[in-house]
Amino acid sequence: MSDLDYIPVSDDLLNSVSNGWYHSPHDILGPHVGADSVTIRVIRRLADRVFFETSKGRTEAVHEFNGIWRGVLPGTEVPDYRVIAVYGGIEHKSDDPYRFLPTVGEVDTYLFGEGRHEQLWKVLGSHVRSFPSELGEVNGTSFAVWAPNAKAVRVIGDFNGWDGSLHAMRTLGVSGIWELFIPGASEGARYKYEIQYSDLSWHQKADPMAQRAEEPPSTASIVTASHFEWGDEPWMETRAASDPHSGPISVYEVHLGSWRPGLNYRTIAEQLIGHVKHAEFTHVEFMPLAEHPFTPSWGYQVTGYYAPTARFGSPDDLRFLINEMHKAGIGVIMDWVPAHFPKDEWALARFDGTPLYEDPNPLRGEHPDWGTLVFNYGRREVRNFLTANALYWLKEFHIDGIRVDAVASMLYLDYSRADGQWQPNVYGGRENLEAISFLQEVNATAYRSVPGVMMIAEESTSWPGVTAVTDNGGLGFGLKWNMGWMNDTLRYLEEKPINRHWHHNEITFSLVYAFSEHFLLPLSHDEVVHGKGSLYSKMPGDDWQKLAGVRELFAYQWSHPGKKLLFMGQEFAQIQEWNESRGLDWWLTDVPSHDGVLTLVKTLNDVYVHSPALWSDDFSGHGFEWIDASDADNNVISYLRKSADDTDIVAVVCNFAGVPHNDFRVGLPYGGVWKEVLNTDALEYGGSGVGNLGAVRAEPVSWNGRPYSALMQLPPFGVVYFKPATAGDELLEAGSASIASTSTESGPSADSSPSAPSAEA
Repeated sequence: MSDLDYIPVSDDLLNSVSNGWYHSPHDILGPHVGADSVTIRVIRRLADRVFFETSKGRTEAVHEFNGIWRGVLPGTEVPDYRVIAVYGGIEHKSDDPYRFLPTVGEVDTYLFGEGRHEQLWKVLGSHVRSFPSELGEVNGTSFAVWAPNAKAVRVIGDFNGWDGSLHAMRTLGVSGIWELFIPGASEGARYKYEIQYSDLSWHQKADPMAQRAEEPPSTASIVTASHFEWGDEPWMETRAASDPHSGPISVYEVHLGSWRPGLNYRTIAEQLIGHVKHAEFTHVEFMPLAEHPFTPSWGYQVTGYYAPTARFGSPDDLRFLINEMHKAGIGVIMDWVPAHFPKDEWALARFDGTPLYEDPNPLRGEHPDWGTLVFNYGRREVRNFLTANALYWLKEFHIDGIRVDAVASMLYLDYSRADGQWQPNVYGGRENLEAISFLQEVNATAYRSVPGVMMIAEESTSWPGVTAVTDNGGLGFGLKWNMGWMNDTLRYLEEKPINRHWHHNEITFSLVYAFSEHFLLPLSHDEVVHGKGSLYSKMPGDDWQKLAGVRELFAYQWSHPGKKLLFMGQEFAQIQEWNESRGLDWWLTDVPSHDGVLTLVKTLNDVYVHSPALWSDDFSGHGFEWIDASDADNNVISYLRKSADDTDIVAVVCNFAGVPHNDFRVGLPYGGVWKEVLNTDALEYGGSGVGNLGAVRAEPVSWNGRPYSALMQLPPFGVVYFKPATAGDELLEAGSASIASTSTESGPSADSSPSAPSAEA
């Protein structure tokens, strides 16, 4: 067939295509049907000869322009073909990326444009694909990236010698998405996008949707596919059918890199699970595991929102860790950072030469404290990127809960900004209306799409309705970190006991607002770093007093309304403050007094899980009653915790004084024997052994406005829990000897007391 039959293209256009500058290379390269023939153009630089091979044989191509070869096949149907390029007498067979239809459909581009594509990670990014064809199965990788303001976009990687001119992408209309399928690009290949800005400069960028990345400091994205087979079906079925917010939640917060340095996703599994099971926490919360370039950021400056950090292994290695935790009955929470991202030029910042992901308004687009950029929450595609990212971790990695970092910084336009450095919203207020709408959207979408998960806010202000439903104008979170409780409690306990009388309101004030939100009580990494010292070091006194202070803090926390969170190392009273560059001081667990703290935490978690009074009604006043909140002179507070169905009750007495209180009378709602189910001063925890011999007897002596009361021995820096004994309890058989110090001859017997709720042992 003669050259007269081919579809002509101007030299200017061929020049643009050959250099990878053209926005629609598929219009020129690949097969194009003419009146009675098919013209095929490919780029094969430095080739000596080029052939197009079909099932009917070979057709030789002619060199047309700057590495572009042209061939013409008879007929008006495009046959399956391969490209044979000859270099120095050696043939190299490959497929043609420009003969394939787009891998991103019109429905996908429409949903993305509307900000409603809930499985965006299945469309954008890189995806290993296979297509059947007459000449054999075609294997390769599709690439798709959002860059609406780019002049041109190219793929560079291991599969093309990092020469982007060989693989220019096509733009898919007004969607701003660029797409290309590259045959032969396989799993494990490294790649980036080359993006041409409006000034015609080229910039290499990691894939915002990459699901795997190189280990820092390298920054390329990696083509990946999951081959992991989950084995946590019982856990996932139970999760989908339950409401975790109404159950016991005791969280162990972990920075994976410093828990025990040198471990990866797989090797940490056995050790971490063993420790968490021993201490009986219900959940582990990982500080951010998404890819981040700067290790000392602890993961809070994310560049790869869809890529688990490569520091600890592959994405499937992380799936293995989560799977094993689920099989062991441990829930997994992960920190998530939609509040800001770093300015690294190879990542999201000015991705296509414009403020694409970041807010273009300079008064809203940067965090002055952190030197990072703020997402443009008002742009649909950006909201979609973030909302789909939350769903990605919940669905693809079976994460059970997401803790959203720095929510306060998102809510307020004047966050960390002085007068004149921020711009009010359209109503003249300081609220970031777009961020509020985004948070409502992501929470509502997560709870609708993935039943049984938790969305948790780290929000440090008094913003109303953080855990209120979005239908009523709330943000829609399931839980909120109670930063007020944390600050007041630590400030109180840092005081010497002799001064606590003057700060009594700090230990009681949290109950004024305890039920205004659905709270989680955090003692997190933020409280034990950057010169703040460990919990141990915050406590006044000598070593014994410091350890007693840590024990009383934990027992107070575990009995206070709200779910629980403790940062790693504090469960054995780490002495040094946390430093991400070194591991925990595990040797302290060989010191009996520190191991005693760990034993207490284990006991607390056991008592907690088996006492519905401590968790089933965390969010209403019904679940908490003061016995006495006003005894500042003795540094004592006492209260009741009750289950939602009133079948379980726990009396808690906290002595924050440095001396014991002997024969201390406490009002109780029921007469008879009350078991001492926990005493932080027990010898096994490293205490001095001041206690109540296992039980007290409540007499018909009115006290604290209660019809009954008991004399108790309150240990120094100690907390005691009591539960009503049941008819079959062995403590009732111990006789008066065990409770003689708190009973009277005329006091009622257990049988004559009012009916008390049954209690679990």
